[in-house]
Parts: sequence; C-alpha cells; structure tokens
Amino acid sequence: MKTKLILGTLMMVAPVLLLLARPAPAHPGESIAPQLKVLAPISHGNLTIFPIVVAKSHDTSDFLTLDEGIRSGEVVVTEVGNLHGMVRRSPQTYHPGPQVNTLVLVNNSKRPLILLAGEIVTGGKQDRIVGKDRIIAPESDPVDLSVFCVEHGRWSGGSDKFGTLGFLMAVPSVRKQAMAEKNQQKVWTAVQNQNSNTTYNMAKSAPGIAASSANGGSAGLAANETVEVNGAAVPVTPEGARVIGRLNSTTSLAMVQSDATVQKELKSISDPVEKSFESVIKQLRDQNAVGVVVAVKGRIIWADIFASKELLSKYWPKLLQSYAAEAFSATGTAGDADIKAAQEFVDNWKTTHEVVDSEPGLYRQTEMTGDRFRAFELTSLLPKQIFDLHLSKMAE
Repeated sequence: MKTKLILGTLMMVAPVLLLLARPAPAHPGESIAPQLKVLAPISHGNLTIFPIVVAKSHDTSDFLTLDEGIRSGEVVVTEVGNLHGMVRRSPQTYHPGPQVNTLVLVNNSKRPLILLAGEIVTGGKQDRIVGKDRIIAPESDPVDLSVFCVEHGRWSGGSDKFGTLGFLMAVPSVRKQAMAEKNQQKVWTAVQNQNSNTTYNMAKSAPGIAASSANGGSAGLAANETVEVNGAAVPVTPEGARVIGRLNSTTSLAMVQSDATVQKELKSISDPVEKSFESVIKQLRDQNAVGVVVAVKGRIIWADIFASKELLSKYWPKLLQSYAAEAFSATGTAGDADIKAAQEFVDNWKTTHEVVDSEPGLYRQTEMTGDRFRAFELTSLLPKQIFDLHLSKMAE
C-alpha cells in the first residue's frame, strides 16, 4: 500500500543532513552523506560540471538499473493491455487498452529495480520517459508505471515491448517538467523547445551542416540551401539541408538526440568533459565521486547525487549525454557560476514544503520545495538497505 504525506512550512537549517534534519520518520534511513564536497569545475563549451565527493558511500551492488534489466530480458515494459501471462499472483485491474501516461512494467529479476525520472523507453505506441524515481520489488507482478510521452503525434507501433538505447536520458529541462510540474503538455512543450533549439544550433554552427563563406555563405549562397528553423531562414550546406530536414521530420526527443550528426556534436562536448572527470576521480583515492552539479552557460541548473560511486558510474554516460544536449541547445545570456555557488547549491536544504510518497518496506520519495529550488530524494526502505539512493535538485 502506498502512502502520501504532505509537510508544509518546514524550516531546515542544517546543510545536507537531509533526513536527519527533518522530523524523523518511522524509518529515517541514512542520508547520502553527512557532507557533500564540491570540487573545481570542468568546462567545455556551454557545459560546466562540478564533481561532488564524499568520504563514505553505501553498497548499492544489489540494485538493478533499467538498462541492465531490459538488456538481460529480466525487466519487461509494455503498453497497458498486453499483460498475457505476466501476472504471477493476485488479479489486478488495468485500463483495457494503451494509455499515453501509463505503461506496465514487470521485474522478473531477484534484485530490486531502480527507476530514475527521465529515463527514456522507446517503442510501443510512442516513446515515453519515467515520471519519477522509484524502486520496483524483485519478482514483481505488473506495476502501473506513470510516464510522460516525449514523442507527440505518433500513436502506432509494431512492437508491444519497449527498450532503451542505453545512452539516452531526457535533458534536465524535460525532466523538470515531468518531475516538478507533472504536466504532459509542459513536457511536450519542453521536448519541442529542445528539439527546435538543437536543430537550430545544428544549422547555425555544426561543421558540414552550417553554411560558411568557404562553401557558399555570404560569398555566394548558390552553393548552399536555405532551411527554416524556429521561424528563421538559415543557410546550410546541401548535406545540412538533408540533416535538418530529417530532424524537422520527427517529434521524438530520442530520435533527435540519437541522430548520428547530433551525436557527433554532443560528443564533442561530452568527451572532453568525461576525460577530465575521469582524470580528477583517479586522483581521489580516499573519497568517492557520487554526483555532479551542472551549469549551462554559467548558470547552475541541476544536481544529480547517488549513494555510491558505482551507482553514479552506471548512470554517468546517459546523464553526461543529457547535460551535453542541454548545453548544446542552450539559449539566453551567460551567468557566472563558480565553485562557491555550486557548494552553496548543494548546502541549501531550507524547505518550505515537502510531499512524501511511500511504499512501506520498499521506498520513500520526498519532494522538497525551497527558495529557488526543487529537490527529489529517493530513499530505499528495504531491510538492511535503508539509505538514500538518489537525490536530484533543480534550480528554479
């Protein structure tokens, strides 16, 4: 049985002691860390990350990720209505046919499954993202999975089951609309903005796509073509016109992000950051890298923090890819985030409102609202594993 508790006007003053600083629940659990330390920034282009380290972490080896489960076949995600032979125990009632904001998941493994908000599942009638962090019990009956569509328009498909591309996760701006706003229309709007801005920046700056004086440009547009992106006519190379046409032809967040030409641009951002990140981590023999603070164009937008460096490493490729995609599509003016601002971001847990969503004995998710931030804390309540698994924090 799930329980939900709303806590209003809570004033927490101790930084980072997340669970201990609040009124203790029946199973308070152990916070991700008593102290989170932010390291010097790593930057490339519009993307800056600040590694987060702790002296002590937790054993998370028993937990299964969605990518691992789908890859092994032990986890099945399907449209509502395709439950034939999937129910183990008690009969359950589901909608008779596919629903935009509902999928069904079965965990056939003997390990608890972690789901993170923003994880993309592709296939079925349309691509979806997981709506919130949660844990699915081992050997579960079908679970009603709350999701959001990230492919407006398509409602057809040849496969009943969903997969993951392994390296894709929704960008922070889309995750925010799913997690904090819980609004399908706002998710669609965020996806449309992300796709449009990505396509526009590809047309304006990507090598081989954008026009230049060397291949036409202002010196002679006859060698180029003009495409319309975001209401603007942009000169591109002939190959660029084909690429932009392909990107404009889909509403799928996954298809745009996984396009080979887009991937090339994203990797030009993520690869140098990943190399520097790995170099920094190798030097930290007595500390655990468990997360990052993310800034785009010098403005702090997000933080992802995990219970262990091993858990971060499992999600790191897809998270970094999502941060790079957010940075590549960025618009607006630049800010000036530094290590002091990043440390203050992870130290500030003074909240005015909390909502607790719990499945006793399995997990608790706490949504926290504070001054210019929203945060979501996933806590395992499994026997001998009562500690925070994942914390995501977004700037408002």
